[in-house]
Amino acid sequence: MEIWINPACSKCRSAVKLLDAEGAEYTVRRYLEDPPSEQELREVLERLGLEPWDITRTQEAEAKELGLKAWPREPAERDRWIEALARHPRLIQRPIITADDGSAVVARSEDAVRDALSR
Repeated sequence: MEIWINPACSKCRSAVKLLDAEGAEYTVRRYLEDPPSEQELREVLERLGLEPWDITRTQEAEAKELGLKAWPREPAERDRWIEALARHPRLIQRPIITADDGSAVVARSEDAVRDALSR
């Protein structure tokens, strides 16, 4: 199990605290310091069953600078979104947990973290 976190994020800290309380074995990836590649993002999106715009933080200053809210959310634009996430990792929703069964969850709630733990 791996968790992508921003240590400054309260949701990330809560998820890590719950993983620790449950005795989970996991690795931490500080994705702002070690950004995922476009291929890693594609793999995580596949595991999540989501599209890149589903995990994009559109309220971030970088998103506003890029004009992401106006970008089309359609399959033809998928690569453009993934490229933006790879170049601007702050735009990636957090935390993301990749579970041992090959799935993944955006773990913004205790229930989502528990869901990842149960896999």
